[in-house]
Amino acid sequence: MKIYTKTGDDGTTGLFGGKRVSKDDLRIEAYGTVDELNSFVGGLADHDGDNELLTSVQHRLFTIGSSLAADPDKQLITPDILPADIEALEAAMDQMNEGLPELRHFVLPGGHPAVSAAHVCRTVCRRAERRCISLNRESPLDLLIVQYLNRLSDYFFVLSRHLAHSHGADEVKWYSR
Repeated sequence: MKIYTKTGDDGTTGLFGGKRVSKDDLRIEAYGTVDELNSFVGGLADHDGDNELLTSVQHRLFTIGSSLAADPDKQLITPDILPADIEALEAAMDQMNEGLPELRHFVLPGGHPAVSAAHVCRTVCRRAERRCISLNRESPLDLLIVQYLNRLSDYFFVLSRHLAHSHGADEVKWYSR
């Protein structure tokens, strides 16, 4: 099977359901950013070894991408995000926070490659969230998608602190001049 179809050579791409849209359409930007995040999550998992929750996050991001890639004008059945997915992130954050010192400063990305990778995931996640919020103004989304991405960016921040602690790396504190 050839991976190239040449149908996008005119600057358009197909949504799930067949509708063609410009490759710079807000919907494409939203699911493309979610896809980018998924790639960075894979890199983070490679830094930190086998992590069941990160694999689950990748599956949920693919679910979000499939929802965003669906033609909103058609009644298509796509996988969904559940409140339990958000609760799993909250539980993981609560568990990691138990072993962390109180946060008294803003922290900068860095200190260990895994910590930096978690911060990249956090910032790309925030961008994906912003793209979904913009898309929602134009074409209503399941708001659990926005809630999941919001909580996921928080998870990556807490994970960055947890990784710094578990790798014995100092958190890089921000100080104003």
